[in-house]
Formats: sequence, structure tokens, C-alpha cells
Amino acid sequence: MRKPSLLFLIQRLPYPPTKGEKIRALQIFRHLAQWYDIHLGCLLDDPADAEHVETVREMCAGLYVARLDRRIATLLCLRGLLTGEALSVVYFRDRGLARWVRAIVDRVKPAMTFVYSSNMAPYVLDLPQATPLAVDLVDVDSEKWRAYADTLSGPKRWIYRREWRKVAALEQRIAGQADLCSFVSDAEAALFTALVPNSRAQVLGVSNGVDHAYFDPSGDYPKVFDTGVANYVFTGTMDYPPNADAVVWFATEILPAIRRALPGACFHIVGHSPSEAVLALTRIEGVKVTGRVADVRPYVAHATASVAPLRIARGIQNKVLEAMAMARAVVVTSDGLEGIDAEPGKEVIVANTAAAFANACIGLATGSEARTMGEAARSCVLRLYNWSSRLGRFDDMLRPSETLK
Repeated sequence: MRKPSLLFLIQRLPYPPTKGEKIRALQIFRHLAQWYDIHLGCLLDDPADAEHVETVREMCAGLYVARLDRRIATLLCLRGLLTGEALSVVYFRDRGLARWVRAIVDRVKPAMTFVYSSNMAPYVLDLPQATPLAVDLVDVDSEKWRAYADTLSGPKRWIYRREWRKVAALEQRIAGQADLCSFVSDAEAALFTALVPNSRAQVLGVSNGVDHAYFDPSGDYPKVFDTGVANYVFTGTMDYPPNADAVVWFATEILPAIRRALPGACFHIVGHSPSEAVLALTRIEGVKVTGRVADVRPYVAHATASVAPLRIARGIQNKVLEAMAMARAVVVTSDGLEGIDAEPGKEVIVANTAAAFANACIGLATGSEARTMGEAARSCVLRLYNWSSRLGRFDDMLRPSETLK
């Protein structure tokens, strides 16, 4: 029997599957592909991802990829100051993609529309919705912009506070039109419900999982640094402000204390698109910035500990789940552990000050608990963080009724 059609919109091509911001989107895509022929619309703002377009095309009933130049988009999004829109929405706007969406709605008449992230919702909010609309907001983005603004001053503070208000208004609009608003954790879902108490949509927390077969500590991973010294690893997209803030804090306030106890200790910042502030950290003794790497697993596998010193964080941190799956000890702030059911002191170490964070890192390098904690972390992931069971929370809302007969 032919599957019903589903329109799926996402900011970026959901491939390769190991890039942090794409993991959740790809897993949801695969989950929905069990029941639907998916027409996927997205943007491509990283030339390195172009090689994966045909791989994604083979997974879809239809695909539209809009090419986006980051520099041009950054300039053009300033038009939002004139139109009254959120700059982050204008950044991801493409006329060709908008025309394709309208054509799919008119010609294919999809049985369901699924939108990943608030930035993509305007592509469908102004269209007549004869079918259910689900929007995975992932995090409460408006609160993220508010948190950014609180760390800044001057014109940037004004811009970020404006973005907070505009994104909050968009979230209100989504809540008034969507049938389902989902989030990466129950905590984010509860926050959204508190901020938007009159939501028309059902609000649901759907946690991330982790591919524990891919992030397998038993793999034969090449050594990528000198393992004779203590090595601490942070993974993530390095032009993302919360990640940049985290590594700057670790490199400037935590690493010096570690190196006083462990003179050869190194901090490895592993991830693509490092910002200027991140690149500048290489001037600090012991800091290494890799940029894009083909595989993060060798860095995590040989680390003394994975660190997640996040002071601005929303939702679930894939980097924490992946390191746990690799049986690495993880030192993380309370904010970075949101939504992850790991027991502090047994499966992870929670530290919220520079001194506590440094002491935890030193202890893992000089004591015997790193191995035991890593094994406990792996067990936690195997027990609780299977993608299929996690995404099963979508099924009552998104699974076609004919498959339930």
C-alpha cells in the first residue's frame, strides 16, 4: 500500500548524521519515513555538505535544497530591522524554497506537515492548513536569545533583546496554529507551557537518544594526541555562542588551574567553524583548536574526560550523551545536564564554578574513578537513551491512523 505524503521542513540538510545540530532532525526523519513518503525542503549553508545531497535525495519522495551563502544571508537578514521580523527567520528565508513549499501543498496535498525549528515555521504558517501541523521547536529559542542578551552590552545587547521579543512572538504564533509543539526535554516543554499558557497545540517533550552502536568505546580509534598527558575534550559547532562561551571560560579560567597541578594538560576544542574568539584561544598554552574533523570519536575515546562547561544551555546536549556512550567520564555544569537522567557523582560529575570544575578534571586524571564512571555512563545510555523508544512519544500524534488498524 502506498504511503501517505508528509512535508518536512528543516533549516539545514540533515546529513551527515554525526554533525551535532543534525542528529535529532535526521532521527526524526527516519522515524517518520516508516509511515510517510517524505517531501523534504531545506537549506544548505555549508559547502562541505553538498556531497551528501544525493544521499538524502534517495531517502525522499521529493527534495528541494536551497543554497545559502552565510555571508550574504548575514547581511540580508538585517532587512528584518525594517520589516519587524526576527533576524534569525529572515536569515533562513529563500524565495525558491517558499515556492516549492506552496507547490507541494497544492499538488501533493500532504497528509501531515512537520517543521523542524521555529525559524522554518513561517514557510507554512501563512498557508491554509487542511492537514495536521507539527513543529519541533527543540528548545525555547526566545529564552536562549534572552540569555545571550544578558551576557552582552551596547548595540549587541539591544539586537539580542529585540531577537528575544520577536522570536517569542513567533513562538506564540506557532502555538496558535500548530497541532503539536515538541521539545527536546520535559523541562523545555514545561517552560514553553508557562510562557505560552493558552497554546492551541499539544505540547510534548521528546528527548534525544544516542547511536550507541556508532559511539562504541570498543572501537579501534587512532591516537590523535599525546595520551601521556591529561587531555580534556569539548566537541560541538564552534560558531554557536553557547559553545564559544563555554570553551572561552574553560580555557581562560579553568585550564590554568588544571595546568598548575598537571603542567602538560591540554584542552582540545573539536568542531567546525570556530569563531575568532575561539581561534584566539590557541594563544593560551595547552589549548588546541582542531576545526572540522572527519570523526570526533578518536578525540573522545582517548580523552581523560569530556567537558561541557556550558553556562548558557537549552535542551539536551548531544555532546554529553555521546561522551557517555563512549564510556568517558564527563564533567558538566548543571545547565549542560538538563534533560539527561544521569546520576551526579556516579555517571557524571557536575561542577558549576571554575574551581570545582578544575578540581574535578584534576581528580579524574590522578584518581581511579574515571574508568568506573565511564562504564556507568555507558550503561546509563544503553538503558535509557535508545532513539526508537525516545521518538516513540511522537507516535500517538504523528502515526497515520490506517497503520493502527
